[in-house]
Amino acid sequence: MLTRKQHELLSFIQTRLDDSGISPSFEEMKEALDLKSKSGVHRLISALEERGFIRRLPNRARALEVIREPESLATKAAPRNATPRPAPAAARPTPVAANDVIEIPLHGRIAAGAPIEALEGSAMLPVPAALLGSGEHYALEVSGDSMIEAGILDGDYALVRRTNTARDGEIVVALVRGEEATLKYLHHEKGQIRLDPANAAYDPQFYAPDEVEVQGKLAGLLRRYH
Repeated sequence: MLTRKQHELLSFIQTRLDDSGISPSFEEMKEALDLKSKSGVHRLISALEERGFIRRLPNRARALEVIREPESLATKAAPRNATPRPAPAAARPTPVAANDVIEIPLHGRIAAGAPIEALEGSAMLPVPAALLGSGEHYALEVSGDSMIEAGILDGDYALVRRTNTARDGEIVVALVRGEEATLKYLHHEKGQIRLDPANAAYDPQFYAPDEVEVQGKLAGLLRRYH
């Protein structure tokens, strides 16, 4: 069952696609739903995607397709005795990418080396929406060089999907002993947690399972060139 805002957004997207074949931009969706920020739109889009009502078209910054309508929306769109809506014509324009940017929390610096403090601060970082998938995200500025062989450099911004679970071999934000956070490959080995660097100059770090808390998985990177 959709919330009122999710239902309103789905209806707005479908109406725009029916009228022009072009999905609305995040700014248009924000204004249509009277939301304060594009982050709210991103959360609604992610929820609709997870519930199977929309999908993001691949290789486009922001193009959406409605693949399922809630019964109430379908009823409003077509009276009981109306002719069923025809399938979209082959000549229908492909939704055009809208270059949307959303803001996610920037929680300070994280070590790609020895653990340092992270998950502090209240700044926001503008991020191209195309870099993020579903779920809640935050950003951390990378400090150190222990992940350079994974292409993660000092000064990069790690875009992290918030989660407390991860599979072996995934790059995670690991909170160590409740005090310090680090960016490493996660592995379980002989009853311990092994955090692996991506730099031959550094050794793996071993901890008891209760000493490590996964706080997110790496979803992408931003790099600024000066």
